[in-house]
Amino acid sequence: MTEEKTKSRVLAQNRKASHDYFIEETFEAGLVLQGTEIKSIRKGSVSIKDAFARVENGELMLHNMHVSPYEQGNRYNHDPLRTRKLLLHKKQINKLIGQTKEAGYAIVPLKIYIKNGFAKILIGLGKGKKNYDKRETLKRKSAQREMDRALRDRQKM
Repeated sequence: MTEEKTKSRVLAQNRKASHDYFIEETFEAGLVLQGTEIKSIRKGSVSIKDAFARVENGELMLHNMHVSPYEQGNRYNHDPLRTRKLLLHKKQINKLIGQTKEAGYAIVPLKIYIKNGFAKILIGLGKGKKNYDKRETLKRKSAQREMDRALRDRQKM
């Protein structure tokens, strides 16, 4: 195998997920793709900002993930916002079913990457944050930034 195939490179990230949710557990899932979708994903023309996952009929489905049509794809192109199936083990899906039945839990995509030539998605089980939790997180981050800045300035002197 070549060195490039074994590396994994992140193609899209959902930065808003850590702001809106407490991520309690993560799972790596495969994606079922059609036609030229993999070419578009490899190019980086993918967005998971508004995406979410839901269990339907014992299968995990990803909604609202936008994969731009491939320019050279002509008639083999796909619907950009179609629902895509995620590949997980049955035990993992059952675990997600049990945990999402509790109020306030959601399955959120965190990032998409290529691993060993296959498109993978990292999904997280997230518990929704309240507004005061979000403000607290922002305060903590800004305080940490201030401390780091002060230490850096002090080391320069």
